[in-house]
Amino acid sequence: MKKRVLSMLLAATMAVTTLVGCGSSTSDTKTAAENGEAVEEAEDDAYLSETEKIIKEAEGMTLEELAQKAIEESNGKTFYGVGNSSRGKTALPLFIEYLQSIDPSYSMEYDWQQPKNNKIFEQLTADSLKPEGTFAMTLIQDGNQIESKMVQTGILDTYIPKEWAEANGTTPDEVDGYLSLQTLNKVFMYNCTGSKEYDNCWDFVAEGEHALFMDIDSEVVGKNFLYMLTEDKYAAQLKTAYDALSADEKKYFDPVIKEMEPEAASLGLGENGKYALAWIKLWVGSYNEQTDDGPICNTLVSDSATDQSGLLVYSKLRSVEESAGVSVNNIKVAAYQDGYTGMGGFGYCHYLFVTDNSPLPWTACAFIAYMTTTEDGFSAWGKDMGGYSSNPEVAKAIETTYGHSKGGYDEEGNNVFDCKNDRGYDWWTTDGGLVLEDPEYCSSVSFTVGSWIELLTKYADAAEEE
Repeated sequence: MKKRVLSMLLAATMAVTTLVGCGSSTSDTKTAAENGEAVEEAEDDAYLSETEKIIKEAEGMTLEELAQKAIEESNGKTFYGVGNSSRGKTALPLFIEYLQSIDPSYSMEYDWQQPKNNKIFEQLTADSLKPEGTFAMTLIQDGNQIESKMVQTGILDTYIPKEWAEANGTTPDEVDGYLSLQTLNKVFMYNCTGSKEYDNCWDFVAEGEHALFMDIDSEVVGKNFLYMLTEDKYAAQLKTAYDALSADEKKYFDPVIKEMEPEAASLGLGENGKYALAWIKLWVGSYNEQTDDGPICNTLVSDSATDQSGLLVYSKLRSVEESAGVSVNNIKVAAYQDGYTGMGGFGYCHYLFVTDNSPLPWTACAFIAYMTTTEDGFSAWGKDMGGYSSNPEVAKAIETTYGHSKGGYDEEGNNVFDCKNDRGYDWWTTDGGLVLEDPEYCSSVSFTVGSWIELLTKYADAAEEE
């Protein structure tokens, strides 16, 4: 867990050593060690903000215990939240109903804001300058900027619910990283009304391809996807996918891969870094820039989109209305096809944080615990396939309720829309080759690899020049 804490272990150890050296007994030594631990904990706590002290206490409490604290703190007040997902506004009244089930006299107003154009970081930074902030908590995406702008600066604090940790077989103290509400996936799809097949992730950057994709400067998690490709694990997967290509297919990629070899060395990447950079360069230079995933989906499922492809949020398929000329069966999910090789898409998270100057920290912790440890709390997001709760118990309950794994079956049990049968988080992160965002890695290469990407010529820019 990201905590702004300085350890006093050395001082405590020296104190114990001195006592032992003066001829103390075994019981004295044990007492000294215990005292040293107490001193260390007290010293650590001295470096915590007031909100972090509350979080530390909250991490040892159940949801019901937190609910009592929230009722005492926020009854009759207004709760302000801010997030990348509008569904926080759907979850808040459910949370209030939960608190009212404990105390019928409880009431709380709420306001949920969803800043556009990635302005959430500016909004949270400005709010952090106040002695007491406006926003109690946030639901936020883009691990790179969260790490560099929000956590390292102390603007946001990580809280790990006790029951969430237990469901994941651990304890809050042992969790290293942020608290994720859910992982969402963007997957490679292609229109199948023609004869064209995509059986390798390199097919999406082949000569003449222009996959539909939200621009990396308008939805920055797309840039994090490209950063992650340079990590050794995913670069190796790209190398494996390249090796599976035919000799004729490799001819188009080989010059680019060779060109990227010195670039990979200068950026400090591993032995397969050149394959990652080659794929990234070809992708940036070829994707057809779109404003949102919704229009991408609407295009690909139409009869007229023959041989077009895209990388988009999987859940968009749920909203497709079947009609003449439009059908979910007009597309295929690339990773679901037999023989497909390479990455099937990428996954990014919605993270939950308490603001360090939160006006209602107990209520924020209770709300976060409610969303991550109960099915009702996650229900605002639960109806979507391709969005996976970070709590395995909640994820199981959501699947039981919504049946995403059989989302393409009709009431008679016929598999009508096969691509809507979500194979689930475990499959996507193994066989499906989902590239998962790692905030710390993204932050570590955002200047090096990020600066290199900024210099690449986009397909949209090249088309304008022509």
